[in-house]
Amino acid sequence: MKSEKKILTKKYVKDIKSANTWSAFRILADFVKGYNELGELGELGPTVTIFGSARTKKNDKYYKQTQKLASMLASRGFNIITGGGPGIMEAANRGAYKHKEIESIGLNIDLPFEQVANPYTTTELSFDYFFSRKVMLVKYSMAYVIFPGGYGTLDELFEALTLIQTGKVTGVRIFVVGVDFFQPLMEFIEEKLVGSGMIDREDFEIITFTDDLKVVKNEIEQSLLKQMEMLKEVGLEDSSYYKALRDFCSLKKIKLNKKKK
Repeated sequence: MKSEKKILTKKYVKDIKSANTWSAFRILADFVKGYNELGELGELGPTVTIFGSARTKKNDKYYKQTQKLASMLASRGFNIITGGGPGIMEAANRGAYKHKEIESIGLNIDLPFEQVANPYTTTELSFDYFFSRKVMLVKYSMAYVIFPGGYGTLDELFEALTLIQTGKVTGVRIFVVGVDFFQPLMEFIEEKLVGSGMIDREDFEIITFTDDLKVVKNEIEQSLLKQMEMLKEVGLEDSSYYKALRDFCSLKKIKLNKKKK
């Protein structure tokens, strides 16, 4: 662990000592690479990003749940994006990989340890910076599914929540899977953040908290129809994105579930 920290320290010192111009070029290169490679996703169909720990073992229940959910979504035509590494990320790409009609995408990060690319991706990109990678992880997806993880996963969860809360992204759903694991965090958010007025009740309700994978799949499908309604309300029913969603829902026979009175 000490040797790994030394490597990170040397890399950090090298970065801050390098000319600002060259750092800017590297940052720009990350974004250009992401936009060029992932920009075509709009033509491929709806996409879901799955987040979670790189340390989760193959025999862990959350690995198996992740693989199952990714397969369920991929079988319905959804592309899957992950951070491209092992653990939960591998499980998601693995579940999607066998469905050849969709893309199983891994967006890796250049780290000296832990983050080794998994072999279940059809498209793989590597980024120098966490922040540019995070942009690409959320930009092209219409739902984010959070499985148990550490600091990185929590960072991604709260980044996604902030984007939706502030209206920087719209029509995107967040699902948190792992009731036993996340229950204390959900209680903290509700009791402390909502209870103290730090966030509104509706900000907490952005999260769908469940272990039921069918609920996740069904609600993601339903969100496509709601996105279409939103686009229609603002006069974008002639846009290529609206037409792509319409064609996808028609092909997959996705219909709006009417709530029982």
